[in-house]
Parts: sequence; C-alpha cells; structure tokens
Amino acid sequence: MTTVNCSLTMAIPSQDEAQAILKKVLSYSKADECEANLSGGTGGNIRYARNTVSTSGVQNNRTLVVQSAFGKQLGTATINEFDDASLAKVVARSEELARLAPENPEYVGLLGPQTYLESEGYFPATASITPEMRAEAATKSIGLAKARQLVAAGFWQDNVGFTSMMNSKGLFAYHTQTNVNFSVTVRTETSNGSGYASRGYSDVTKLDPAAASRVAVEKAANSVNAKALEPGKYTVILEPAAAVVLLENLFFNLDARSADEGRSFLSKPGGATKLGQKLVDERVTFYSDPTHPELPTSPWAGDGRPQEKVTWIEKGVVRNLTYSRYWAQKKGVKAIPQPDGILMAGGTASLEDLIRSTPKGILVTRLWYIREVDPQTVLLTGLTRDGTFYIENGRIAFPVKNFRFNESPVIMLNNLEALGRPERVVSGESEVNYLIPPIKVRDFTFTSLSDAV
Repeated sequence: MTTVNCSLTMAIPSQDEAQAILKKVLSYSKADECEANLSGGTGGNIRYARNTVSTSGVQNNRTLVVQSAFGKQLGTATINEFDDASLAKVVARSEELARLAPENPEYVGLLGPQTYLESEGYFPATASITPEMRAEAATKSIGLAKARQLVAAGFWQDNVGFTSMMNSKGLFAYHTQTNVNFSVTVRTETSNGSGYASRGYSDVTKLDPAAASRVAVEKAANSVNAKALEPGKYTVILEPAAAVVLLENLFFNLDARSADEGRSFLSKPGGATKLGQKLVDERVTFYSDPTHPELPTSPWAGDGRPQEKVTWIEKGVVRNLTYSRYWAQKKGVKAIPQPDGILMAGGTASLEDLIRSTPKGILVTRLWYIREVDPQTVLLTGLTRDGTFYIENGRIAFPVKNFRFNESPVIMLNNLEALGRPERVVSGESEVNYLIPPIKVRDFTFTSLSDAV
C-alpha cells in the first residue's frame, strides 16, 4: 500500500495532497457514513512587555478529525499522525465510539457535493512573514514608546492555514487563508495613563504597526491626570475596537432556534420571533460575505454548507437568522450557517469627523470584561479602558476616569446618531475579525466610576 507523503514539515498541503489524504481515510471506513476534516497551518508570533520582547516563535500543526455514523449513533476521533497505520487507527476508533454512543435524535446525515463561492483569503505576502519582520515591528513599536518615556506591551500573531473536508456522500471542500493581527497597549511609567490600538488584515502589506503604535502612544500620553465625571447618560463615540465587543453579542445571538424557543432577544410572546420586524435604527445594516475583499472568510461552514452573502439586519429590520440543518428541517426553511465574519455598513466620516460634530460627549477607545446581564434584552456590563476622553465643542478637551457601563447593543443602535467609515477590527473578547465603523450614540449609560486605567 502506498503511503501519502504528509510530513509535518509541509505546512500547507495543496488541494490535491489534502484530497489524497482524505480519500485514503475514507477508504478505511466501514460505517454507514463517514466525514473527515483535515486542517492546520503555520503560525508565528512575537510578544513584548515593559519595552522588552518576552517570547517569539513559530508553530506548525495539522489535525485530522474523523466522524463515523451508524444510523444516528456518532463517534468522533482526532489524530495528528498521518502514516497509513495511524489513519486506519483513527477511523477504527471513531467507529468504536459510534457503536458505544446513544442515538443523536437531531442527526440529519451528511451533505452531498456542494458548490462554493470563490473566496480570495490567501495572500502570499502574509504567508511569507519572517521572524525578522516580526522583530522589526516590535522594535519600532518599543522605540516609539521609549521616545516618550512610555512603556509598551504588544502582540503580533500571523498564520497561514488550510481547512479541507471530505465525506462518504461525495462532498469535498478545500480552502486556504492568511491572517495577521497586531495589538499594542502603551502606558506611562507610573501607570496613570494608558492607550491602545489594534489592527487585523488578511494581507500584511496593509498593516502598519508603527502607525498603530503611534495612536496608542498618543492616547497614553494624553490620558494622564484623568478627571472624574459623574456617572449617567452621555453622548458617546465608540471606536471600532470598543463597539465590536458589544455588537458581537448581538451577532452571536442571531439564532433561530433560541428565538423560536423563547430564549432570545429575538423572541416574542407566544412563540413568535422578531424576524421581519424593525429592531434598530434604519441606518443599521449587518451582512456577511465570504468574498468581501477586506474580510474574506471560508466559503463553507464546518458541516460543509456553502457560505453565501447574507443580509442579517437590513435598514434596521431583521431579515435572516441562522439555522442548523436539523432546525431548518423542523421548520421547513433553508438552513443558513453562522458566518465567520460580520460587516456593518457605515458612512464616509472619519473618527475625527465624528468628534468634530460633537458639542459634548465621551470618546471610548476600548471596552473590556464584558458580561451578560440579561439575555432577553442583551443587556451587557463592562468597563472602559486604555483612553477615555471628554469631548467639548468638537475637540478632545481632557481625559476622564474610566466607567462601568450597563448597556444593550439593541438599545444603543436605537439611539444612533452617526456612523463613521468601517474598518477591520479584531475583537479583544473573541479574537474574531469584523468590519465595523466608529459609532456615535446618545444616552449611553455609565453606572459608576472605575480606578482602572
């Protein structure tokens, strides 16, 4: 028997190589249905703190996950060895587990062959990042902080990866993607001022870590001697890094089943949902598009369903919800998978334009420690951090002490005043990339002061 060459030193197998491995896996199957997922890649990183690099490295990985089914009995096994004996062993193990498992009443069987969109998420420049490039970025960032007697801590992480799947019904899917994320926090030597910036791209040529570091440096330097303001309701400008950690709690809950079962902010009394109902301001539109040039994602979901361009909220109206295949069959509707990235339509105004248009308000750089208070209203609590400033007569007047807030993104988007130009941002909570504009809202609720910086 011929062994497929799949050495771990080969970071990204070609489509043909991935297909050969998966065909071999399925050849060992004796189950009613079998699905194999092969994924992996190479990731590099560099981390620094207190103006000194602390860690850096590169990691290669490749994982095979096999799921076998006998009727509605399912078993899953995982392995990272790829010789013939190991491939046969992982298939046999998944079948053994399936025989022992109780039936899954919601199992709907495997999909047959599918047609997918073309998503251009692989960029050779990102795949070619070297340790020297990472070190140069860290050196420049640290140098900018040192020049102002400030202290920087940052993290650069890049990866080039692949995902592929094949099943016994004839489905095959393959996708490659690159990504690079950079974030930096800069503080004063006495930790009485802090600034933050983050950037994320598929194409590293769009990343300027020095420019991001300058933003964090300026925020840190300008946030010293913060004044205390009374908690209450304020007009607030949320930078994209702050807005996204609120909005993603809305995105992740666009689930039809939880809405149908009365467990969601999209539920209505009597078992109805808010699908087709106006939920937020008419200027709000959320959509997903795996082919979007600024936020390319996989053209297929984890179970093999095609990812398509979907409008979730259009001009304030809920247009679509995510459906598992089981729940879609139960309801007699199309099964729509959860997307890998969300985009929010915005305007053309810059962050500076939003500030200039604000007589009085508060600029929030970042929110953190987000916790859910009430799932029925998506009421969230958390803290501002890393640069909170008072706006007066269209300019930054002075830094203010941080606040704890209680706010729902649904209420927030009904109090919308303006949207800026969307930009790609990395969520600090989920490490997912989004395309989100800066958002200006009225009556944002701050409940107490915080001593954090």
